[in-house]
Amino acid sequence: MLLSLCNEVLRDYPFPDQCRIAAALGYKGLEVAPFTISDDAFSITNADAAEHRRIAADHGIEITGLHWLLVAPAGLSLTTDDKELRGKTLSLLQHLIELCAGMGGSVLVHGSPKQRLLSQAETPEAAQENATECLERIASWARAAGVTYCLEPLSRNQTDFVNTVDEAAVIVDSIDSSAFKTMIDTASAGLTEEQPIDALIRQWLPTGRVAHIQVNDTNQRAPGQGENKFTPIFQALKDVGYDGIVAVEPFVYEPDGVTTAAVAAGYIHGILENLK
Repeated sequence: MLLSLCNEVLRDYPFPDQCRIAAALGYKGLEVAPFTISDDAFSITNADAAEHRRIAADHGIEITGLHWLLVAPAGLSLTTDDKELRGKTLSLLQHLIELCAGMGGSVLVHGSPKQRLLSQAETPEAAQENATECLERIASWARAAGVTYCLEPLSRNQTDFVNTVDEAAVIVDSIDSSAFKTMIDTASAGLTEEQPIDALIRQWLPTGRVAHIQVNDTNQRAPGQGENKFTPIFQALKDVGYDGIVAVEPFVYEPDGVTTAAVAAGYIHGILENLK
């Protein structure tokens, strides 16, 4: 397993310092949120992508992928009935797929809960149709770029479109592309799924529909900073033979980002060293 850090945890630092700190803490990669590079992701160029890739490599880590894809610019939507706005959203996602490949990343995580609400269309059915139509096009772009695009199930307090792995798997099956998968976010899964996360992993990873893992506590802090137990989760990942990316994605940084990243790295490395 490759341990990656979602870079907004260190957003107060320039990107070279983010890489230096992450590498010093034992992370092998950074998962980049485009809004940490620019307030308008359309403005990020292929040259910018190549430069970020070079900087990461100079510090001995890799950019594993992108997440929080639709934060900036504001007002985008995957589910909207507004064709022009949906087209703008698709244009950005096509651009981000290209940037991800240019950075050397292998996965894009589509969370962005407020940009995929069912209420953004006239009916829930229309919203789902709009999103699925978009995701079909996205899957073709991802395949051409050699990356995997993951639709992230999110807790119901964040969005009303795709809350469980089962719901995401229905869309994955309908699109039927090797470049389009779902993933497991441990905080959302802990709040929404009916079964424990280790059982969820054992059920879904062998099916080939899950291509990425993000870890955080249901209290929104890092693994090791809450009540959730992560040893069963990593044991399940090991038992099913998962050798992909595990990205640390806390949302609350206490007392600060560096300490949060350090706690998570130490806690997870300790678990990995003691797995059966």
